[in-house]
Amino acid sequence: MSPSISHTTEKTMNDVHSETKFHKGVKHLHENGIEKVPRKYILPISDRPNTGKEQHSNRTNIRLPVLDFAELQGPNRSQLLNALANACEQYGFFQVVNHGIPIDIINSMIRLCKSFFELPFEERSNYMSPDMKTQARYGTSFNQSKDGVFYWRDFLKVVCHPLPDGHCHWPSSPRDLRKQAMAYAKETRNLFLMLMEAILESLGLIDKEIDVTEENDILQEFKEGSQIMVANCYPPCPQPDLTLGMPPHSDYGFLTLLLQDEVKGLQLHYEGKWLTVEPIPNAFVVNIGDHLEIFTNGRYKSVLHRVIVNQEKTRVTLASLHSLPFEHIIQPSPKLINEDNPRRYKDTNFAQFLEYISSCEPKKKEFLESIRLS
Repeated sequence: MSPSISHTTEKTMNDVHSETKFHKGVKHLHENGIEKVPRKYILPISDRPNTGKEQHSNRTNIRLPVLDFAELQGPNRSQLLNALANACEQYGFFQVVNHGIPIDIINSMIRLCKSFFELPFEERSNYMSPDMKTQARYGTSFNQSKDGVFYWRDFLKVVCHPLPDGHCHWPSSPRDLRKQAMAYAKETRNLFLMLMEAILESLGLIDKEIDVTEENDILQEFKEGSQIMVANCYPPCPQPDLTLGMPPHSDYGFLTLLLQDEVKGLQLHYEGKWLTVEPIPNAFVVNIGDHLEIFTNGRYKSVLHRVIVNQEKTRVTLASLHSLPFEHIIQPSPKLINEDNPRRYKDTNFAQFLEYISSCEPKKKEFLESIRLS
């Protein structure tokens, strides 16, 4: 027999207290029929998605530059490199089509990620951990140990490379998730390497025709680099105007390759406005990370982006974050420093980034600002 409305409300309120205390996540809240956003998830008025100056502006979609990756392999490579440079300088974001990753691998990963978030909470919670260095971690919000306000997002984060003891710590349920994730990670890693080769060429740092040795040296560092994959789940939210799926932030690495489903949610801050990115089926949204901004000495900039949520549909995305090896020092390329463009950033590495976000609530581009030279 179904519980009465009053019983459901009482149960929901008890669950809200429990979930807020133990960080069970927003998927668990949604599964328990929550009707109002708990206080822990309500943003200050100035940070909400539909208030202040934004309320009086015409918030629209943005059409990011679309790069046909197949053109990189053909006679129009130079034109595409120019378009790539322009996208990195003007937007910090672009979309890639005809990337060569099989559609069945893409569809399988989205389906399996959705299935993971549909598992009973008891199964998902096996991967909950406060250790940000663990190889597979399920959690909620942005950084639940430090966030003053929680965000309407659950995630599964796995380290893909390097992984000295294999993939045994990755979730084995649903069936085939581990196998498909390995295949997907390999494909996105190859795409990242080809994109970085094009980016290095667009910066004038390598020349495919005459600088083979140096090209191999630089690209070898990326081949040995780090890869972290994050599946994000944004369940329907009863009051989407009070919260966000993710706060305004920039990504830490060189490039992030994001696969979206058909539900809108990603916004980037462009020309003073928050603009929504229109999903293109089977395309990747690629964005510049802080490490690439440092490496280019500010020529290519990471851009603030955030995620809005909705009342009707669950949104699932899959992000692949790429950088140099975890212990590698990130610094501006000496070739991009001169009297007219002096060095703008201190050296950093992944450990320093983890230490920073473990000690404070991450906001906007504050980590990058902390290592910027005056």
